Amino acid sequence: MNNDTPQYDPASLPTLVVGGGSAGAVLAARLSEDPARRVLLLEAGPAYEPDGYPEEVASSSLLGGYTGHDWGYLSEPGHIGHPVAAYRGKVLGGSSAVNGSVAVRALPSDFARWSERGLKGWSYEEILPAFKALESTTAGRDDLHGRTGPLPVAQLTRDDLSTMERAFVDAALADGIRPVDDFNGTDPEGVGPYPMNVKDGVRINTGMAYLTAEVRARPNLTLRADVLVDRVTFENGRATGVLLADGTPVPAAEVVLSAGAYGSAAILLRSGIGPAEDLGALGIPVVADLPVGLRLQDHPFYYNAYAADPDRIGEQTPVIGAKVWTASSEAAEDELDLHITATHLFDHSTSPTGVGFVLAVALVHPASQGTLTLNSRDPLDPPRIDLNFLAEPGDRRRLTEGVKLARRLGATPPLAGLVKGELNPGPQVWSDADIEASMLATLDTYHHPTSTAPMGADDDPTAVTDRLGAVRGVPGLRVVDASIFPDVPSAATNLTVIAAAEHIARQI
Repeated sequence: MNNDTPQYDPASLPTLVVGGGSAGAVLAARLSEDPARRVLLLEAGPAYEPDGYPEEVASSSLLGGYTGHDWGYLSEPGHIGHPVAAYRGKVLGGSSAVNGSVAVRALPSDFARWSERGLKGWSYEEILPAFKALESTTAGRDDLHGRTGPLPVAQLTRDDLSTMERAFVDAALADGIRPVDDFNGTDPEGVGPYPMNVKDGVRINTGMAYLTAEVRARPNLTLRADVLVDRVTFENGRATGVLLADGTPVPAAEVVLSAGAYGSAAILLRSGIGPAEDLGALGIPVVADLPVGLRLQDHPFYYNAYAADPDRIGEQTPVIGAKVWTASSEAAEDELDLHITATHLFDHSTSPTGVGFVLAVALVHPASQGTLTLNSRDPLDPPRIDLNFLAEPGDRRRLTEGVKLARRLGATPPLAGLVKGELNPGPQVWSDADIEASMLATLDTYHHPTSTAPMGADDDPTAVTDRLGAVRGVPGLRVVDASIFPDVPSAATNLTVIAAAEHIARQI
C-alpha cells in the first residue's frame, strides 16, 4: 500500500466528491446541507454558472459530442466488429448535460432483480422516496411523483410532439399497442410522449438543478473545475484523498468517486483496486483484488432509418418525443426489454429526399456483459471499453424482434404516409439473418453504461461495493454513480442515477 498524503488528519478534512455529474452534483448539494460537513467537489470539465451554460450544452436539441463537452471515448470493435463513440459529458452536470433529457425511471422489476441477488435496501418501495425527492412535476399521481424537487420534469403531451412523432404514436395505437400517459406510473407498457427534464428548450442538468447559485455559495462547499484525478491515495489501507494528474495531492476525510461508469472504474484501477492479474501486468501495486470493470453493461441501439417526404414531415422538434416500451417474446414476467423511440436525430444528408427520421430500437435488458480495462497507468490515456454488444444469442433474437416491430410501425398509417423509403435496414432486407447482419454492421449505443463497480450482498464474489457504494475492504472510499448498479436498468439511466445519489446521500 502506498502513502501519498502526509500528516493525515481526517477530522479537519472535507468529504471529497470526484465528478460533478448526475450523481456527484447531487451528493455535493445534499451532503453540504449539513453545515458541519465540509464538501469538496472536483470536476474534470468546466463549471459554468447555473444560468451561464453555452448554447451547445444548454440546447436540448444537441447531444453527446455535438455539445463540444465530451471525453472522446471510443469503444473496442468487440462482437459487433466496429467501434462506437461512447459519449460521456465532460462538464459540470456530467452526462446529464449532454444526454437526451428523457426523465424515465427504472422499472420495479429492475429493483426486484437486484433484490433477488441479495442486495438489501434497493426495492422499488425503498427507492421511490428518492425519485420523488429529485422531481418537480405536475404530472401523475401524488403518491408516485414529487412536486418540489430540484429537477423540473415536464410530461410532453400530444400537442408538444412533432408531426412525425404524433404519426408514430398513432401508428402504434393502430397496431394495437396501448396508450401510456405516465411512463413513471404503475403501468408503463405501451406508447406515449416522454417525460423530459427540459424547460423552454433548455436541458436542465444537475449542475443547474442541484448546484444552484445559492448552493454554490455555501461556505462549507468548495467547487474546483478543470481538475483531472489520477488515483486515490491511501494510508494504512484507508483512502486518504486523491492525487491529481499534475501530481498534486488532495487530502480528504472520505473519497466518493462519482466519475461515471467509465471514469470511476478507471480511477479505481489506477489506484490498485481491481483484478490483481491485470493490475500486476501494468505494474500497479494491488490495494484490493476486486472485480472492477468485469460486468460492464449498456443498451445496444439500432437505427431503423427512413427517408421522409419533405412536404409532409413538418417541423422537427422536439428531436426526441415519444416511445414504445414493450416486452419481447423472451422477456421475463413484468419485464419490458424493448424501446422504440421516434427521433429526428438523423444525418439528413444520407437521405435522398434531404430529410429523414429514425425509429431507434434498444434492447434495454441485455444479457451480454462487457469489460472496462486500462490501456496504461496514464490518467490521460482513455480506458479500453469493450461493450460486447449482442454477444449473447438471446440478445440478437430480442433486438431482431424490436427491429421487426419498428419496421411494422413504419409501414402503418399514418406514419407510412410520411415515408418515401426505408434506408436501414433497407427494403431488400427481410430475413432475420439479414436483419441481424444489418444490426451488427450499424449498431450503436444508447449511452447508458453501468455496472463496472457493482453493489452486491456480502457473499457476492462479483460485487465491488456494498449497498451504499462503500468499496469492499477499503475504508474511506465509496463509489456513487451508475458504476454501482448490479446490472443495467430497463430505462434511460439518468433519473435512476440521480435517485441513487439521493438514496445514498440521506444514509451517509
